Amino acid sequence: MNETFSTSDENIQKLTDISINYSKTISNIIEEIKKNIVGQDDVIKKIIISIISDGHVLLESVPGLAKTLMIKTMADIFSVDNVRIQFTPDLLPADILGTKIYKNNSETFEIQKGPIFHNFILADEINRAPPKVQSALLEAMQEKQVSIHGETFQLNKPFLVLATQNPIENEGTYKLPEAQVDRFALKILITYPTKEQEIKIIERNTGNLEIKINPILQSKEILEMQKFNAEIYADNIILKYVASIIDATRNPDKYNLDLNNIYVTKVRAIQ
Repeated sequence: MNETFSTSDENIQKLTDISINYSKTISNIIEEIKKNIVGQDDVIKKIIISIISDGHVLLESVPGLAKTLMIKTMADIFSVDNVRIQFTPDLLPADILGTKIYKNNSETFEIQKGPIFHNFILADEINRAPPKVQSALLEAMQEKQVSIHGETFQLNKPFLVLATQNPIENEGTYKLPEAQVDRFALKILITYPTKEQEIKIIERNTGNLEIKINPILQSKEILEMQKFNAEIYADNIILKYVASIIDATRNPDKYNLDLNNIYVTKVRAIQ
């Protein structure tokens, strides 16, 4: 897994063979998640995509749609250290990153690391904390390091922030700063389950069924998948296509796009 792949036919075939093996592992992960989560297939796949591509995830939905359970289940399957941070208006940056504490016995200051020093960080209801607290995650999410009182500490890998937020219309929430939003690879909207799925959820919660989640991957294997993902060959045509999409969002006039009217149409449709 440590070799560097070129774009030759032989190496492309080698990449394909490895990807087939990984796809089987991913299928097993999805099946294990479904033991605990009813429906939400698209959401589950997108979270796994973010984990493999080493990107952070923002989940948005009204309360009670199993956002926290979904993330906790994935942490158990990936067998990584995980922690849940409940974001509240009175939370302080030091509660996330850590701080220096004076030790009377040695008469010295000692760094006490915060919960950010875990592999998977569940930032629950991230938009219930003010922007000053949210900004405590910026350096960690971008550079995988944390600065505490002038000292820099590297975070353990893999490191992923899986944040949840309630819709901004809910009382007591703060809009995420643009710099914070930029740190997330994906924002995923979770919708209500179907009627049939709702029945299954009720049956699970009212029965005596005990669900055991089995770990499938270790931290080392996640890092190998992330490294492999970066080595997958992409033809120049695909690169140009992706770059054109990005350029169109920045310069819509060049592509005869009226994004303002599209936005207004969507808003009216929702209303």
